[in-house]
Amino acid sequence: MTALADPGLAETQAESFSPSRAGPADGEPPTAPPPGPALSPFLQGLRFSPADAPSLTGESPLRPILGPNSVLTSVGERHLRQRRLLLPPFHGEAVQRYVAMITEVAERELDGWVVGEAFALAPRMQAVTLEVIMRGVFGIDGDCGRGSGSTAERRMRETIRRLLAASTTPLYQLVELRNAGSREPRDLLAALLRIVDRQMYAVIRARRQSSSAGRDDVLSLLLQARDEDSEPLTDRELRDQLMSLVLAGHETTANSLAWTFERLLRNAHAYRELRDRVRGGGAAYVEATIHESMRVRPVIPMIVRMVMRPWRLGDYVLPPRTPVAVSILGLHHRDDVYPRPQEFRPERFLERKPGTYTWIPFGGGIRRCLGATLAMAEQRVVLETIARRTDLEALDVAPEAPRMRNVTMIPRHGCRVRVLALS
Repeated sequence: MTALADPGLAETQAESFSPSRAGPADGEPPTAPPPGPALSPFLQGLRFSPADAPSLTGESPLRPILGPNSVLTSVGERHLRQRRLLLPPFHGEAVQRYVAMITEVAERELDGWVVGEAFALAPRMQAVTLEVIMRGVFGIDGDCGRGSGSTAERRMRETIRRLLAASTTPLYQLVELRNAGSREPRDLLAALLRIVDRQMYAVIRARRQSSSAGRDDVLSLLLQARDEDSEPLTDRELRDQLMSLVLAGHETTANSLAWTFERLLRNAHAYRELRDRVRGGGAAYVEATIHESMRVRPVIPMIVRMVMRPWRLGDYVLPPRTPVAVSILGLHHRDDVYPRPQEFRPERFLERKPGTYTWIPFGGGIRRCLGATLAMAEQRVVLETIARRTDLEALDVAPEAPRMRNVTMIPRHGCRVRVLALS
């Protein structure tokens, strides 16, 4: 598609794109499958990139870590049950209670930055998001000199922090390969999880024996939750959900923030506009910046579904029980949906909201991320805080290429920045 000179006209025309032919195809004979990767599944795993499809949900690389009861890895009725139980702590009103805490954590992080200092932003964002999720899920304040949290809770927090840090090292890829295709953890991963599980179950048992009245952390709310049969979550179900919330709530939001600054610092107009708007009290541009960042650099590049009946996709009719990978990255870069899709332009989202079926960084349908509202609130607060208090520059004018870590797409060098000014 030829780039249009008028951005406003381009955005208006993008509203009238033609959807692909897709949907149930009962009664139609299956066609030959579309062409797939020539590499073996093993080599695809070794060379996994945004162009390749990850495993189905139940076969996710996270399955050995999260367990069978996780809302991320369960399917069918089990998934719906877990989702219903987890919804209350993540609705809009509940999330608003976390905003003051997120602000405190972000301000505390920036208090440790130094003018002239150069560092990778992604690990600093991971420290912020881990602190937020540990306080939100367990009610644990990471500052050992103040706040709440028993010895068992703090020990668990430190163990999880170390496990997450280990998962970012190149050697951890060997652990992932050893566990590829396995539904239960093996070897070193199994040993690490035994330590985490022992501490997490101790926290769960201690919470069951004490009163959760007056507490609004997610664990306390889950202990009080009951399903349609008035049954509570078992310890194993709690463990799997808590691990899911910590891992998903920590990694994805941190990398979304890192990508946002990676894009901003290489698009001077957008960066100046953001700082000016934030320092002038405007909020709309912050939201638009997040939407545009998650469009152009979605942290989860693909989602996978299995069609359970004959299904048409364009010129192809697929038989039942065919896995179908949907490229979030590809959809977000369709030039008939987003003219000049490679450009970073938050203005795209100033006049219109993201489309339900054209902006899907959180997935969609019944599998849409439960923590989407919390993730957006956290990004807004942290982005505003950094834009208000700092001036940053990229250490390299060239864009940072993406690379895969676990199941997320991250900046190859972690978004290297230098602090030019700090208030």
